[in-house]
Amino acid sequence: MAAPALLEVRELVKEYPGVVALSGVDFDLHAGEVHCLVGQNGAGKSTLIKCVSGAVIPTRGQVFVEGEPVPPGNPLTSIDRGIGTIYQELDLVSDLTVAQNVFLGHERRGRILLDRRAMIEETRRLFERLEHPQIPATAPVSRLRPAAQQIVSIARALSRQVKVLIMDEPSAVLDDHEITALFAVVERLKQEGVGIIYISHRLDEVRRIGDRVTVLKDGATVATGLPADAPASELVAHMVGRPLSEMFPQREPEFGSPMLQVRNLTRTPDVQDVSFEVRTGEILGVAGLVGAGRTELLRAIVGLERIDGGSVHVDGAPLPPGRPDVAVERGVGLAPEERKSQGLLLGWPLVNNVSLADLGRFVRAGFIDRQSERAEAHEQLRVLDTQPDDPSRRAGELSGGNQQKVVLARWLLGHCKVLLLDEPTRGVDVGAKAEIYKVIAELAASGLAVVMVSSELPELVGFCDRILVMSDGRIVAEGGGDELSEADILDYCVNTKLVREAA
Repeated sequence: MAAPALLEVRELVKEYPGVVALSGVDFDLHAGEVHCLVGQNGAGKSTLIKCVSGAVIPTRGQVFVEGEPVPPGNPLTSIDRGIGTIYQELDLVSDLTVAQNVFLGHERRGRILLDRRAMIEETRRLFERLEHPQIPATAPVSRLRPAAQQIVSIARALSRQVKVLIMDEPSAVLDDHEITALFAVVERLKQEGVGIIYISHRLDEVRRIGDRVTVLKDGATVATGLPADAPASELVAHMVGRPLSEMFPQREPEFGSPMLQVRNLTRTPDVQDVSFEVRTGEILGVAGLVGAGRTELLRAIVGLERIDGGSVHVDGAPLPPGRPDVAVERGVGLAPEERKSQGLLLGWPLVNNVSLADLGRFVRAGFIDRQSERAEAHEQLRVLDTQPDDPSRRAGELSGGNQQKVVLARWLLGHCKVLLLDEPTRGVDVGAKAEIYKVIAELAASGLAVVMVSSELPELVGFCDRILVMSDGRIVAEGGGDELSEADILDYCVNTKLVREAA
């Protein structure tokens, strides 16, 4: 007989005026398992975990822990019942120490004052339990890397004897090494009997860390209890209602003359003697492991990084090194990997984010023609089907996929010729990825030359016309998507790196 569930969610409904966020969701979690929760943005994942954690009162339905109902809408009661939540935007207090954050809200007390020594010692024991004893209990949280901050959040949950741990996109700001370390912690918690709800857009992570998968779509459970090693095509079909093969738009590319020419570009030690060209209408993918030099290559092309040698030509004319302003004037646009911190001003309206790179075109007699600026920005947002496309909305209010469209709209407005994309689909759901692929394909068809860096091998193979593989700053392989398989690319990335390290 199967063991009873540690957590049960039964027929959970959450209605807002005019919107049904959850429509009868069922979900269960067993002790010592990782149950992954996937779905597009707006599928109901955040609402579900907020109902489970007590932050939101459901309209109907019930949450049970170990067979006992959990009173709705009471976060403290949920915490007392053993439910801990680590949100994507970590809710740590940066000016407090690590130990103070771990025990925030349930501080250890002596007879009169707080027992700071006890909290520090217990924090250290928690880090030893998590095999991260190097994290200093007395340091301000602001000094820690994002990966260490994640461990602090987990330690805080463990300090309250957590039974159910909810992790919302925990790897969003981590590199590959840090993700591996995080997964080791998750495995340790599994062995201790903690049940973990793991939310992620990255299906490769689901396969690596999950035991079972539940898929939400439009606030409803469309599949539950699937094995974590279920084919990605099956999960995608549940999430978006169409097979994976239909994610990438059908294209019949027509290539013109070379628009971007890179010759012997060197930026020691990150980029070493890199040469390639991209034609109009072409989408060139760039693959490689973290540290291969992909981001540095794009930044060197656009002039944001100094170069030690080589040249860059756009439409036959040389770009002066270290002059991003000239690169923009010549039609080179960069959508950076960290769009929230490097690509957008989240507190600014969309109109200002879109016009930022070409504001001079709206100057009339020394003043900015705000009406013209707004009209042209709105047109670009509309063309890209940005939701919402209201130029007065602030960029921080949009979903990840729509924020990426705002960055693309900026370069469309500036009559871009060469578009450099660094991880353009990172952090967005599967449905939004399909929309972004469609936009990029249309831009290429209009005559742009596109260079796309991506860590997702399926999108490189399935979408790009040609692929460069980088390792240790060098191009180690080149071929079309029909010539390089995912296994081939990974083999070049890993084995070339191992050979270089051995040498």
